Amino acid sequence: MKERKSNKTSGTPASIREALKKATTEMLVLFVLRQKPMYTYEMMQAIEDMSGGKITFNTLYQAIYRLKDFGYIYEKEKMVSEDNRVRIYFDVTETGDTYLQQIIAEYYSFTGTVNQILAQGGQRPQEEKPND
Repeated sequence: MKERKSNKTSGTPASIREALKKATTEMLVLFVLRQKPMYTYEMMQAIEDMSGGKITFNTLYQAIYRLKDFGYIYEKEKMVSEDNRVRIYFDVTETGDTYLQQIIAEYYSFTGTVNQILAQGGQRPQEEKPND
């Protein structure tokens, strides 16, 4: 029998936080890029600042590559910083802006439905006990 890999966050509140972060990464990247062209680290800082430090990323490169492959973002320009680092600024395409609007609508629909379910309290109805 094959042993399952141990996931350090599985079965903890952190696991849902990580899953939600993963599910919303592309939406958040497109959202911050809609404000202005940014390089990757700047996007990470913008998301962290806008979330009050609750959403942080170690890297966004996988999301950037996926969004670029789908034509939702593009490299707007490359600049060399004062410390000699090449910074690639990304911007949202028209298709990416349309995609962002669609996934925001889907996000609100889904989370609204989850909220609707959770608002029901999740308690078992009291079973009637037979009279003696």
